[in-house]
Amino acid sequence: MNAPFPMCKESISPIDLRDPGEAARIEGFVASMPGNLPFHRPAWLQAVEQATGQRATGLVAEKGGVVTGWLPLTEVHSPLFGRALVSSGFAIGGGVLAERKSTAQALCDVAQEMALRSHCPTVELRGGYLPEGWDITQDSHCNFAGPLSADDEAQLLAIPRKQRAEVRKGLAEDLEVSIGTSEADRAAHYAVYAESVHNLGTPVFPRALFDAMLDMFGDSADILTLRHQGEPVASVLSFYHGYSVMPYWGGGVWAARRLRANERMYYELMLHARKRGYDRFDFGRSKTNSGPYFFKKNWGFEPEVLSYASWAAPGHAKRNIDPTSGSYSRKIELWKKLPLSVANRIGPFIAKGLA
Repeated sequence: MNAPFPMCKESISPIDLRDPGEAARIEGFVASMPGNLPFHRPAWLQAVEQATGQRATGLVAEKGGVVTGWLPLTEVHSPLFGRALVSSGFAIGGGVLAERKSTAQALCDVAQEMALRSHCPTVELRGGYLPEGWDITQDSHCNFAGPLSADDEAQLLAIPRKQRAEVRKGLAEDLEVSIGTSEADRAAHYAVYAESVHNLGTPVFPRALFDAMLDMFGDSADILTLRHQGEPVASVLSFYHGYSVMPYWGGGVWAARRLRANERMYYELMLHARKRGYDRFDFGRSKTNSGPYFFKKNWGFEPEVLSYASWAAPGHAKRNIDPTSGSYSRKIELWKKLPLSVANRIGPFIAKGLA
C-alpha cells in the first residue's frame, strides 16, 4: 500500500516585485479576490517606488504553489516622519487579501517580524482584515460611494436639491472639459493640484508620482480638466477599477469656487465614467466631520466608516502624518504663507514621506 502524500504547508515569504513573473502572478490573485482595490495591485506599489524611492515589497502566502494571501507593502523612510511598513503607500486603502482568516492573521504576524528586520518601528494597514492585538481606529475617516444613474438627466436629478443647484451654476459657466493623459493634461492637472493643496496648507506630491501612476495603469486612469478662458481651473486624476470610477487626486484654484468648477468637474466625471461602462462612483475617503466629508455627503453619498489597524514595536509610538491633526495646525498656516513657487520646489521632498 502506498503511503499518502504529506499535506502541503502554507508558507509566507517576501516577494520581489522586480520579477515580472511574480508581479503578474500577484496581479492575477488580486483580480480574483473580492474586495480588491487599485492599492492592492503591484502596479500601485511599483509606481510609488519609481516616483518616490519608497520601496515596493509585500508578503505572499502560498500553499502547493498556489497563492492564498497577499499583503502589499510600501517601505517608507522619511527624515521627518520616520520609517514604517504601509499597506499601501500614498493610498487610502490596502491591507490583506486572503482566502482565510488564519492566513490573514499569519501575514500580519510576519509583517511585524519584517518591520523589525527592516528597522521600521510601525506597520500600518489601511483597511482589510483587522489583526488581533493591533491598535484599531474606526473613527477617523469615512468613505463615500454609490451607484451612477442611467443617463445624464437622471444623474443630475439624483443629486440632492441644494448641491444640484450648485452643479447647474457650474453648467451655466463657460467651462471647457477635456479628458486624457497627454503631457498637456498632466501639466494642467499638476498646476491645479499643486495650487489647490498649497491653499490647504499641505506640501504637494512629486509630479513624478502622478506620471508613474498614469503610465502604470494605462487605460485604467485618466485626467479630467476644466478650463475657463483657456486656463485650467479644476482637474482630477481618476482610477477605473472593477465597476467603479475613483476620483483620487483632484482640486481647483481659487477661481474654481466662483465658477463652481469643482461641482461641474465631478458631475462631468460621473457622465464620462458611465459612458466608459462603469456604474459606481467611489468618491473616496474624508476625515470624519471635515469640510470634504460634508461636501461629499451633500452629493447624496452616505458615509461608510473605515477601519485602520496599526502596530508599533515595543517602546515606539505610531507615527502621525494626518495633516488635520492639531499638532500640524501652526505648520499648515505657515505653509499657506509660502509663495507657491517656493512651496512647489520644496513640497515634493517633504511629501515623499507622507506615504
